[in-house]
Amino acid sequence: MTRVLLVFLWLLHWLPLPVQAAFGWLLGHVLYVLVVPRRRVVHTNLRLCFPELSDGERRKLARANVVAVTRSMLERGVIWWASESRVRRLVDLQGVEKVRAAHDAGRAVIMLVPHFVGLDMAGSRMAMEMDCVSMYAAQNDKLLEKMLLHGRTRFRDQQLLSRQEGIRGAVKAMRQGRPFYYLPDLDYGPKESIFVPFFGVQTATIPGLSRLARLADAVVIPLIVRMKPGGRGYVGEFGDPWTDFPSDDVTADTARMNAAIEVEVRKTPEQYYWVHKRFKTRPPGEPKLYR
Repeated sequence: MTRVLLVFLWLLHWLPLPVQAAFGWLLGHVLYVLVVPRRRVVHTNLRLCFPELSDGERRKLARANVVAVTRSMLERGVIWWASESRVRRLVDLQGVEKVRAAHDAGRAVIMLVPHFVGLDMAGSRMAMEMDCVSMYAAQNDKLLEKMLLHGRTRFRDQQLLSRQEGIRGAVKAMRQGRPFYYLPDLDYGPKESIFVPFFGVQTATIPGLSRLARLADAVVIPLIVRMKPGGRGYVGEFGDPWTDFPSDDVTADTARMNAAIEVEVRKTPEQYYWVHKRFKTRPPGEPKLYR
C-alpha cells in the first residue's frame, strides 16, 4: 500500500499546486467523514482549546483542519520529486537573514518550528539555504521513513538525528555551526516531560528548548510556516531572535515557549496539527481526555 501511495503522490506532484490543493480539499472532506477516530481527536483538541467557540464553529474549524492536513500530505510529493526551482517558487522563506546574521556572529541557532502543517515544506526549503541539523521520529514503515528522510536531504546533505540519539548530537552539531530545525510541540509521554499550560490546559511538554539553548549557548529564532490561500504555496516567516532566554527557570522557559506557540496558532488555527493527541499524557489523577 505504501508503494501504491508513493506512485500516486509521484503522479500528483506533476500537477499545478492549485489543482493538487483542490484535490486535497475534496479528499479532506471525505476523510473528515470516514476517519472517525482521528476526527474525534481533532474535536477533543478544539473543545479544550477553544471553549469560546460554538459547536458549529468548532465543527467548521475541525473540517478545515482535516482538509489542511490532507493537503499537506498530498503536496509532500512536491518536496520529494519537484525541481529545486519549483520548490523555491512555491515555498517562500522570509527573514532567513536573521538566522544568517546570528550564524555569522558565531552564535549557535535553534529554529523553533511548531507543528503547522507546512513544516516539512519549509524544512526542505531551508536546506537550500544553509547546512542545518534536525531530528526525526523513526517510522514503522521503513519505506515511508526513507522518503521522509529523502525529502529533507535531497537538496543538501543535511544532518539528521533520530530522537533516540537525544540532545547530545544536536548540541554538537550546533557548536559546529549547523542551525537546529527543532520541532518541540508533541506529546512524547511523561518520561521527559513537564506540565505547563497550553491554551489553558496543563500539557506534557518536552523542556528541551531551554536546555538546548543553555548547553549550546544558542539563540532561539521562531519559524512559523503557513499555507498561502488558493493553493499558491507556502510561506515560512522567521521571527525576531528571543531575548532573555534561557532563564534560570526551565519550567518558566517551557511555559514561555507554549505561550508563544499559542499566539501563532490562534492566527491560523486550522493549520495546526490538531490530529495529534496533544493532551494524551495527563497529570497524576486526571482522567484521560481521548476515547
